[in-house]
Amino acid sequence: MTGLRAMVALATLLLLGSTASGHAFLDRAEPRVGSTVRTAPAQVRVWFTERLEPAFSTLEVVNERGERVDTGPAQVDEASPATLQVSLKPIEPGTYRVKWRVLSVDTHVTEGDFTFRVAGGP
Repeated sequence: MTGLRAMVALATLLLLGSTASGHAFLDRAEPRVGSTVRTAPAQVRVWFTERLEPAFSTLEVVNERGERVDTGPAQVDEASPATLQVSLKPIEPGTYRVKWRVLSVDTHVTEGDFTFRVAGGP
């Protein structure tokens, strides 16, 4: 009977562990999270750990005054369905906040933000 309980406990842990891994977490971004770039980017691309549901995934970029500098709406890359991208208006030196909210195809919502900086001068 003890062996059966151990097997049930192990099966339960494995099932719970596999359901928790379904969330789309931030994998990497371009510009990189917390980076300083010399040249203002034309777009922001963000890679996640799971495929995204395009209709319910958003990506916004705001300047230090909280004004949106993206041309929206964000698009999921057809060739890479775990990638969300948005084009930017011409931006000046300063710090920019990227805000994302995504729905993975397994129906889990995650959200977060990060900053990058555009350096001034040559």
